Amino acid sequence: MVQPRDGLTAYVPVNSCLMFLPMAAGQEIYTVEALAAGGRLHEVQRAMVECGGSQCGYCTPGFVMSLFAEQYRPGRAEPCDTHAMSGNLCRCTGYRPIAAAAAQVGGAAADGWAERLSRPAPEPGAAECDGFSRPATLAECFARMREHPEARLIAGGTDLVVEANLRLRRFPHLISVEAIGELRRLRESESAVEIGAGIPLSEIDVLPPEFIELFASPLIRNRATLGGNLATASPIGDAAPLLLAMDARVRLVSARGRRELALTEFFLGYRKTALEADELIGAVILPKPLPRVVRFYKAAKRRMDDISTVAAAFAIGADGRLRMAYGGVAPVPVRAFEAEADVSRAREVLARILKPISDHRGSAAYRLALAQNLLEKFRWEAAA
Repeated sequence: MVQPRDGLTAYVPVNSCLMFLPMAAGQEIYTVEALAAGGRLHEVQRAMVECGGSQCGYCTPGFVMSLFAEQYRPGRAEPCDTHAMSGNLCRCTGYRPIAAAAAQVGGAAADGWAERLSRPAPEPGAAECDGFSRPATLAECFARMREHPEARLIAGGTDLVVEANLRLRRFPHLISVEAIGELRRLRESESAVEIGAGIPLSEIDVLPPEFIELFASPLIRNRATLGGNLATASPIGDAAPLLLAMDARVRLVSARGRRELALTEFFLGYRKTALEADELIGAVILPKPLPRVVRFYKAAKRRMDDISTVAAAFAIGADGRLRMAYGGVAPVPVRAFEAEADVSRAREVLARILKPISDHRGSAAYRLALAQNLLEKFRWEAAA
């Protein structure tokens, strides 16, 4: 997709399987078939062929489009970053020849693809079709919510579309918040940093880099939002532990006005939040001064591109006090207040207050041991 990034126009790779068709309205989208011109392969495609980067070909379009976007990344001076292709899984070729193809790709040519980046990217505006609305303002969004009380809100779609694809869920009406400018602003004042709930994660630079890197893949981060990740209320969502440790608040907005809640008060139960039927998340607020030390850890079967078994975040505030939060150890993300109050006995306190379950990702005992050991890891790193 052609989208704005840091004030410039950029090619932004996304998962096509995580977009409903109406979400493409007003967007400028290219697929792998568009790259070859006049019967000649694009440089990225040619490199994949020459390096033997494709066998069955099922995954090849994803690798090619991710590498294409990396080749034309505005301001790139270094070689193509192979991590830009993360999230594309290959089960037969193996990654060595694909990495070799990336190393072979040179700088962006002075061609039509480069020229396109000199012009503004399209801004998705309002769109409407049967079963789908994309309002352009909060006022329009609230109006659609009144007209369709049965509707589900959708942002990047990285969670909700999976329900449609894998669980065959169908929704009577969807209201996309993607075009609402009020939800895509990042503001900083003397007292707080406000992150619009609709900003894609790949555009947020005020959170720890290790959190961004461990949150799924670039393809997901180009669509996923903090608002969507919190609103799903998943006990294994990655954003909640980090934001809890940073003492975050959420701004909830509706036609009636707005209110703020500590994030600790937002999760009421498994997949249940404090959102009223006519409300949505407007922003995540990080109070200042920001913590002087923040660490985010994610334990999963794979280090990258996987769902958490346990996620943990620790922060040391300007006052020197430790804050800790966990995901995957209870029906909701947990801020471990009791352990913070008695740091010397934190392991024992965690054993008492955390309530992990056993499932295919790990036993309850394993999850508890992880939670305790991640605290020890933080202590060791913070003291180093």
